[in-house]
Amino acid sequence: MVFSRRQLLKHLAKLFDLGVLVLSFVVAGVVVYSSPQRLTLTRLMSLRITLGNCLLFALLLITWHNIFVACGLYVSKRMTSRRAELLEVCKASLLASVFLFLSAKVFHIGIVKPAFVLVFWACCTSAMVSGRLATRRLLLMLRSRGRNSRCVLIVGTNKRAIEFASQITERPELGYKILGFVDDVWEGLPEFEATGYTRCCDFPGLAGFLRQNVVDEAAIYLPMRSYYEHASQLVSQCEMHGIAIRFSSQSFNVRGRQVQAQDLDEHSHTLTISGSPELWPALVKRTIDCVLSTVLLTVIAPFFTLIAALIKLTSTGPVFFTQVRVGLNKRQFRMYKFRTMVAEAEQLQDQLLSMNEMTGPAFKIKNDPRITPLGRILRKTSIDELPQLLNVLKGDMSLVGPRAMSLRDYQLFDQDWQRRRFSVKPGITCLWQVRGRNSISFEQWMELDMQYIDKWSLWLDIKILARTVPAVLRGTGAA
Repeated sequence: MVFSRRQLLKHLAKLFDLGVLVLSFVVAGVVVYSSPQRLTLTRLMSLRITLGNCLLFALLLITWHNIFVACGLYVSKRMTSRRAELLEVCKASLLASVFLFLSAKVFHIGIVKPAFVLVFWACCTSAMVSGRLATRRLLLMLRSRGRNSRCVLIVGTNKRAIEFASQITERPELGYKILGFVDDVWEGLPEFEATGYTRCCDFPGLAGFLRQNVVDEAAIYLPMRSYYEHASQLVSQCEMHGIAIRFSSQSFNVRGRQVQAQDLDEHSHTLTISGSPELWPALVKRTIDCVLSTVLLTVIAPFFTLIAALIKLTSTGPVFFTQVRVGLNKRQFRMYKFRTMVAEAEQLQDQLLSMNEMTGPAFKIKNDPRITPLGRILRKTSIDELPQLLNVLKGDMSLVGPRAMSLRDYQLFDQDWQRRRFSVKPGITCLWQVRGRNSISFEQWMELDMQYIDKWSLWLDIKILARTVPAVLRGTGAA
């Protein structure tokens, strides 16, 4: 399941800051009380850990965290200058140090003297500033190489839309790529075209554009009073594709979507509607994917070698079958499987269309003549799917999620609501896998994918993984 990278960075920053506070407290104690005259056995014994000390320190951490939140350290910094962000950090660490000093007076914390507070503030500020600078440099390096980037479609061609585009164009380190603008012909269009920006489509052509392009966000900058109903329809259309929506601080009633406030800078405020789940369950899901795929690939490595040797001995062609599949937000990736067909299988598919046994765009033949004798066994036991663990480890796929679709199948989709399945990472197994596989219709398959997306939880993933093993052993619906 997809989760916001911004939310991930925010929570990592919180954990980093709490760690810095604890370490700064320890360093201050070591620096101030490290001389032999001060670090006596009696004083060391008096610093024993008690429940009261633990509760008091927990209270300090909670208050420090709230101070940092109030100072705005964890709001989006994509549109904030480096100088402004570092000043916020210095202000927050100073307030935290002042609170420490006042708490020491109130609770009679003997070790917290002015020198202790000064060392604490110096360590805390330098570590937090260094962390922010390193994070900015890392993000800039990643985004300059095309990583951690988001594709944005801007709806509207008015002054506010142009200002938003200028903001992100002038700041390449933000990692935004403008796909184009969407608007109908109106009297202000010549002024817009004079800026050098171009329209990619009009409103009637938006649905087709969304089907054919990778879009992470749609930024809506229409006059809300006159275009409210029209904008609401655009939001619903983006929702069907699982696309996050950014707009000025006004709300739409969108079912099943999370609404998050974001500050682009001190003058502009936007809201982002996103279908992503909460951060921590999604982060746990990704951790499970990495750990399990690594363990499984290590354990079955000798088995991989055996299967590879059998494929080479029984038929001509490569060991692995790689094919371009459509993944998260319609991004394309190469999926790996053990080859189960003759080498020229894809070229022969058009000749077998009349034998297709699946409804909709999917293509399946129970007794496909292109399948090799060994391939039939690999498919029946689902062993041919095992190389997809490499895709899971790379991050293209998850262990559980809608099945990755080929480009051919995706291009034959005729209903936009079905494309919402691309708002999450594809998986090796899902509800479709454990409820009949190829024995169910394409329409039922899509409905099961929507059910998985709408009702997703870690517990649901665990249940699907547990039910996948007996489903594979039965070989129900395998082809």
